[in-house]
Amino acid sequence: MKLYSLFCGLLMMAGVPAFAENGEVGQKEQDSFTVLQWNIWQEGTVVPDGYDAIVDEIVRLKPDFVTFSEVRNYHNTRFCDRMVRSLAERGETYYSFFSDDSGLLSRYPITDSLTVFPLKDDHGSIYKMETSVNGRKMAVYTAHLDYLNDAYYNVRGYDGSTWEEIPIPQTVLEVLKVNDASLRDDAIRCFLEEARKDVAEGNIVILGGDFNEPSHLDWIRETKDLYDHNGLIIPWTVPLMLDNAGFVDTYRELYPNVLTHPGFTFPADNPAIPVSKLTWTPKSDERDRIDYVFYYPHPDIELKEAVIFGPRGSICKSQRIEEQTQDPFLLPEGVWPTDHKGLLVTFSWR
Repeated sequence: MKLYSLFCGLLMMAGVPAFAENGEVGQKEQDSFTVLQWNIWQEGTVVPDGYDAIVDEIVRLKPDFVTFSEVRNYHNTRFCDRMVRSLAERGETYYSFFSDDSGLLSRYPITDSLTVFPLKDDHGSIYKMETSVNGRKMAVYTAHLDYLNDAYYNVRGYDGSTWEEIPIPQTVLEVLKVNDASLRDDAIRCFLEEARKDVAEGNIVILGGDFNEPSHLDWIRETKDLYDHNGLIIPWTVPLMLDNAGFVDTYRELYPNVLTHPGFTFPADNPAIPVSKLTWTPKSDERDRIDYVFYYPHPDIELKEAVIFGPRGSICKSQRIEEQTQDPFLLPEGVWPTDHKGLLVTFSWR
């Protein structure tokens, strides 16, 4: 049995919020708020001018909250602090705190922050920030979950830790045994333990992240013979845990038809990068929806909109293709800094 409780017991307070103030001085009543989940591919360093492109898009979109994946703090820098400064130079005020692997930006002052699942040996992380908007307390979580034992690659004939070619598994049990050897479910148990406290206190709870795991809502009977699912219907562990705990998958809630709106977020085509560096399974169709925004139903908010943020292009069997689905896209204006597509979600206040 994995000792996920050990991780949860090691909760550590994260650093003091950067440039944060207490209270809501100067805030105007807002009728909606937005959450942007964005895997920025090693802080945008892989793509030329990637960091500046991240800044440009945040200035353009002005999301209220950003949940980053792949924050690395290269060369002893503090990525989120640097991002706050860069945005301030462009006239945009954001707040953050030190984190590693995943990160958070907020247009509202951060009143508290917490490390929910600490990064260790690159097995993923979860952080939490607290704020107050329109007089309502909010807890926003960011997650970048373990990238190893990625069993959706096993289904496609590649080992989900080494990415070497392997025989395709024949049963769901084989797949889930590999999947649950990761620390993704451990991290989400820690999240649920902390989030239950927020729910009990009546706080609004939002979770954004790159889960490195597909959804049980996507791997269903209708898709078992598509996208190299190889006939398997799989109840993927982490999204199912959240579903069972009452959390809502925003994209699939708005677009329940997985055939017309598959919502693929990885791998995104990126014209600045060779295809060989964008695919992990060069002979298969690895397209999947692994980036999410979840929320816990709350009487003060209503889910209004979710759009795929990024290029229409994807990588399929080492080919650049353009998606012909009915998914709503918000296209980038300039350089695309990553190999993922993001997700921009809008909530309205009731």
